[in-house]
Amino acid sequence: MPSGRVRRVIRALVSLVFLATLSISAGATVERQVLGSDRQLILEGAPPIPESLDDTLSRFHDTRSTLFSGWAPDGKGILVKTRFGGINQLHLITQAEGKKKQLTFMEEPIGEVTRQPGGSLIAFAMDEGGSGFDHIFLLNPEQGSVQRLTDGKSLNNRMVWDRQGRLLAYRSTRRNGKSNDIWIMDPKQPGQARLVFKARDGALWKPVDFSRDGKTLLVQYYAGITDSRIYLLNLESGALRLLVGDEVNATSNVASGFDHQDESVLFVTNQRGGAAEIGRAPLSGTEPVAYMRQTITWDVTEFRLSPDRSRGAFITNEEGISRLYLFDPATMSAASARKVPDGVISSLGFSPSGNRLGLTLSSARNPNDAFVLRLGKKPLKSGRIKRWTQDEDGLNPRRYVEPDLVHYPAPMLTSERTILMPAFVYRPRGRGPHPVVIYIHGGPEGQFRPSFNSTIQMWLSTLKVAVIAPNVRGSLGYGERYLSMDDGVLRENSVQDIGALIEWIAGQKEFDASRIAVYGASYGGYMALASSVHFGDRIKAVVNRAGISNFVSYLENTQGYRRDLRRVEYGDERDPEMRAFLQQISPLNHVDRIETPMLIVQGQNDPVVPVSESEQIVNALRSRGLPVWYMNALNEGHSYEKKENKDLFQKVTYLFLQNFLVE
Repeated sequence: MPSGRVRRVIRALVSLVFLATLSISAGATVERQVLGSDRQLILEGAPPIPESLDDTLSRFHDTRSTLFSGWAPDGKGILVKTRFGGINQLHLITQAEGKKKQLTFMEEPIGEVTRQPGGSLIAFAMDEGGSGFDHIFLLNPEQGSVQRLTDGKSLNNRMVWDRQGRLLAYRSTRRNGKSNDIWIMDPKQPGQARLVFKARDGALWKPVDFSRDGKTLLVQYYAGITDSRIYLLNLESGALRLLVGDEVNATSNVASGFDHQDESVLFVTNQRGGAAEIGRAPLSGTEPVAYMRQTITWDVTEFRLSPDRSRGAFITNEEGISRLYLFDPATMSAASARKVPDGVISSLGFSPSGNRLGLTLSSARNPNDAFVLRLGKKPLKSGRIKRWTQDEDGLNPRRYVEPDLVHYPAPMLTSERTILMPAFVYRPRGRGPHPVVIYIHGGPEGQFRPSFNSTIQMWLSTLKVAVIAPNVRGSLGYGERYLSMDDGVLRENSVQDIGALIEWIAGQKEFDASRIAVYGASYGGYMALASSVHFGDRIKAVVNRAGISNFVSYLENTQGYRRDLRRVEYGDERDPEMRAFLQQISPLNHVDRIETPMLIVQGQNDPVVPVSESEQIVNALRSRGLPVWYMNALNEGHSYEKKENKDLFQKVTYLFLQNFLVE
């Protein structure tokens, strides 16, 4: 078998030939640039990038994100993911703001990380070229050795160690390429990994936690954001038992782990119809679920238990801002952690002894950094929070812009009433009226949150454009009813929310309503395309990053292991009526209504939204003679992870907006 590097070269050559064929078949001569140190980025239809842009934008390229990724075995140091070169690698830090010791030196960014309980081995996941097909590797930090544990072909991730650190459970598509099965291996003998659960197609199944005796595996089932259940898998008999959730009446139930006596399971649920909260389900199945004593009106988005299960911590999402709480499993009570900076919190992790809590925190003015919260002797008590890492190369945070949260009116569509849509507004310094970029999040069950975004800050500072990021109906974080307002045949309701935002912008003197651009990535890319169909006369430019151009071809070509999950959200294209509806709302079928200049950005290896979705809309727009810039990274997937590609993306978007929006 060829080496990974040889395979990448072969794939790149094939892609170049394929792209050349596409340009010829399109019947028009399109100027092409091949960029990057390894010549893996194709740019078509755009002017050359001026060298002077390096000076203009370099300070935004140099910002660095650091993600908390676990604890060192002694509980004194922490593991983080950050980059010193072009991609994120794993590092060890032994004290606050101390020197980072690099542990991995891989050719691709490091993904999921989990350290062996009671030991020093570290399992991590990594794909190749953004393909989404994670492979599992084992790092021995003491020896500096890395071993691949899985086959290098199928998707393998969602790893969980048993309590003794001997076995690793994980999700894998190894059996047939599309079913999300559960396997268990001894990392010392990866060739003897065994299949312990054959998943039914159409959903994600993953391991969550081992019981203390190792005989039971807690398993998560996920069919959609409003339909998830919790099961117990007997590893001796193979019997699967439903513990939480209902196969008929769907609710969201996300497992965290067994309690300290293996008598119940703690989880996050919306079973009572309000915000997602913490529940405890006895394993006996004969007692009712117990709920947290305090009423919290915002969704719990992440919940972690300490290694001994004597305490926990969770995060709530309060209209985009995180709040950190400490949790006592014995009393099902919680208390807010004091003096934690405002921002977006993620990646909670208790130290081995449970006396400290690591986390990642970002804000509009500060990139992701690792923080450590010292905990008290009692589960609800905490001390000082300390920042362990800090971006060394970026701008002074005071030069960045903090957004304001506003609410604009949009029609209910089913009545004459209106609904208020939340949106974050970034205002550039200086006098207006300013051009506006509408920034649409992906998902669709996503949410724009005011974490650090160097691209937005770059637009504000250099182009003097305002940026407005709406959370249209269907967004996460505002309740189940709001989340379902764009499901199925209601898909275009969220598109109309962009029209309502354009109307609102026109009524604000600080904005120039004659100069509006729309930017969207993934599902947001579809929204950007759809906006150009419906509101093209009011939009000057569109940036579509890996967006869906035709729902039918998207569902038919997305990777098999995720196809049924997407059918739950968008509809089943195999049903004739739904297929007709999906064709009706697909932007590709309304190209004759698009007049807006467009930048389309793609990764060749995208497993989520296939490259064909971008290629077909590019060719359709070019056939009409419209200005189209097309950017395709041959070594990336659904998002750009390599610094060089990210920097080139920022330069190209800067030039595009400068040409078609600002000037």
